[in-house]
Amino acid sequence: MEALKRLEYRGYDSWGVAFGEGPNLVKKSGRISGVSFADGEVAPAFAGLGHTRWATHGGVTDANAHPHLDCTGKIAVVHNGIIENWEELRRGLEERGHTFRSETDTEVVSHLVEEGMEGVADLAGFVEVVRRVFNQLEGLNAIVVYSPQIRAIIGFRNGSPMVVGVGPLDSRSGSPREYFLASDIPAFLPYTDRVIFLNDGEGAILSEGELKLIDAATGQEKLPQIEKIEWAAEEAELGEHPHYLIKEISEQPQVLARLAEYPEKDLKEVISLIKKSFGTYFTACGTAAHSGLAATYLFADLAHRHVNFAVGSEFYFLESFLTPKSLLICASQSGETMDTMEAARAAKKHHAKIVALTNVRGSSLTRLADDTLLLNCGPEKAVLATKSYTAKLALFLMLAAGIGGKLEEGRQGVAKAARGVKEILDDKNVAKIRELAKRLKDVDHLYAIGRGVNYPTALEAALKIKEVSYIHAEGFAGGELKHGVIALIEEGTPCLIFAARDKTESSILSNAKELKSRGGFIIGVSPEDNEVFDIWLKVPDVGPASPIVNVVPAQLLAYYLAVERGLDPDKPRNLAKSVTVK
Repeated sequence: MEALKRLEYRGYDSWGVAFGEGPNLVKKSGRISGVSFADGEVAPAFAGLGHTRWATHGGVTDANAHPHLDCTGKIAVVHNGIIENWEELRRGLEERGHTFRSETDTEVVSHLVEEGMEGVADLAGFVEVVRRVFNQLEGLNAIVVYSPQIRAIIGFRNGSPMVVGVGPLDSRSGSPREYFLASDIPAFLPYTDRVIFLNDGEGAILSEGELKLIDAATGQEKLPQIEKIEWAAEEAELGEHPHYLIKEISEQPQVLARLAEYPEKDLKEVISLIKKSFGTYFTACGTAAHSGLAATYLFADLAHRHVNFAVGSEFYFLESFLTPKSLLICASQSGETMDTMEAARAAKKHHAKIVALTNVRGSSLTRLADDTLLLNCGPEKAVLATKSYTAKLALFLMLAAGIGGKLEEGRQGVAKAARGVKEILDDKNVAKIRELAKRLKDVDHLYAIGRGVNYPTALEAALKIKEVSYIHAEGFAGGELKHGVIALIEEGTPCLIFAARDKTESSILSNAKELKSRGGFIIGVSPEDNEVFDIWLKVPDVGPASPIVNVVPAQLLAYYLAVERGLDPDKPRNLAKSVTVK
């Protein structure tokens, strides 16, 4: 139950657990946060299986919650991903007499395993049945199957993430006392820091006192490689903060200061790859995409180098221009974002080089990449990305500066930004932003305007506000106002203006005056106050690192808008932290 609560950021429509003999099954729609079993509802069990859901097939109901049982009630299944041939499989099962209790694609797995288990009573047979069922599934999926009678849990993955936790060693036997299988490390982080990352096409068998890895295609046993995770369990806990979102916003000065000391060797390896490439491309999704777009400006300004950007969900429609001389840089906090992974696979197909910017060592993206730069953020559990966004900006800034022969200046810029973010998080500044949130909490629309490297900041600010407060917000390039956007402005419309001390400053202030003359309520995010601002949110002047500091007031505004509107800042409706389906 506690492990599921730690994974709830991945989906929180419904939850369920199957445990012990039987298995016993409890599953319900709604969030697992705050739920606890009553005395007598559970008993100690040798094994259990749980799931917290982000709905894809079937509505949010108790029946559609995982785990799903077979007709006999003896086999429990959970699943991440989308089974593309589920309708065909379901029709065949129904024709053969199986009764379905849900609308999900997942339930076909439990019935397929049930059919295969006829006459099977040992672990080897169970493993072979689950392996064959997994190989029938089309699409990118991870499944876990639990049989109390066989006393084993078996999981296979292709596309969707899966990681094994290896528990502490028993002092007498010298073997691990327990094993864990999860979609992400925080599930078992309080219990072990030793993990095995499964590759696509691999499976894990957890039975009493034993762990085996096998190849899904051949069934051959594989040698596990145990890695040690450097995250501390307390990093994934709230501590004194009311929500993970404000905790992670507050951690940014430390994250940035750490990144400013990034190993030179690692940065120079990626810088070398960029220099050698004939065509460098960036791709990412959501918040990470805004960091990639910002990187195109940083590379132009600091490295005088042209780079290309496309969002991950569209990148593989553009793959035909890739060659073996191309380099694709993929940014993803989790390293599991499905559309970004598909872009990386497209690049691999063209024999292009791949660099990953991710927060998770051993993630799918790192295994596909030729080189990796870790964000070193620690766990990020709020659905909204904050510290991982500024970490990506910091790495892009240092890479661009390094290509321009000024890596040390890039480091100093990130260190300066770290100090600048700490200033913005001063109690007095935060109180001012909370008061602004109280003033804006009932507005219907909000617009964010930027130019140059802070145009992506405007896009990111708007994304933060709309995804957590549900206020309609849009980001625009300042120069696009006169091409139609300004028609949206009426008396009192709040407009966030990002005015850095760079070559865009006079133009963006002119845009602010255009907005104000049409009735806009102007909120300036800038190192210097200006008469056009109705509210001024001061940020330090940090030169090329301005996108790092400028986004922080917007992150805080989004957080406090959610709080003032009585919403959950950590788990916005309809969203999940890691989008591992197309």
